[in-house]
Amino acid sequence: MNTPTVHPSSHPPDAIRVLIGDDHHIVREGLKQVLGDAANGTPEIAVVAEALTGPEVLASVRSRAGPDGLDVVLLDIALPNQDGLEVLQTLRREWPGLPVLMLSTYPEKQYAVRCIKLGAAGYLNKSADADDMVRAVRKVAGGGLYVTPATAEALAAAVGHAMRQGTEALSHREHQVFRLLSAGHSVSEIGAQLGLAANTVSTYRARILEKTGTKNDVELALYAERHAKLAPDT
Repeated sequence: MNTPTVHPSSHPPDAIRVLIGDDHHIVREGLKQVLGDAANGTPEIAVVAEALTGPEVLASVRSRAGPDGLDVVLLDIALPNQDGLEVLQTLRREWPGLPVLMLSTYPEKQYAVRCIKLGAAGYLNKSADADDMVRAVRKVAGGGLYVTPATAEALAAAVGHAMRQGTEALSHREHQVFRLLSAGHSVSEIGAQLGLAANTVSTYRARILEKTGTKNDVELALYAERHAKLAPDT
């Protein structure tokens, strides 16, 4: 295993401390140049460590005690020995407060949603503009989530697909109960309207909550409202 590169501590004390995890030398050098060119900004950005493999990333973060010595991890998805998604999950378990910004050559629609679901603070294509890269690092270092327009579109599409799957899984009777529940009707009211026993309506309600991934009638009403906006014809 190669030894992770550690840079001398010559940066201002309030600089954003970044670890770059990428096995391509030219990519690391390009990122360092881009982030270094932002040195006249506030706050400054300092690359304090580099790692070439997944295990090296984890070793470097652990040696720096996570957020105590780092502010952002720039992490490539396609790392040797242990891919970036596995490393991301380990970092989220061990250091949930340490922002991880994923880097990839893959388009947002392919990996961005998966990365954010796993806890990444953002997703950037390696071809992103230098200003976007700097903006992303500063955003996630400040506790924010960096979402590009392409990532936002991919997230919206994923949410819409999941919601359509949920309602499309309902039977005709379940869908009737779903619509009445989301409109605020009680179990007894629904039973009277549909000619069903209250315990039968309660059974349908339990199935609906399970299929839509909601926990109660309030969440179900919010789910129905979002679904109506995303798929008004369903």
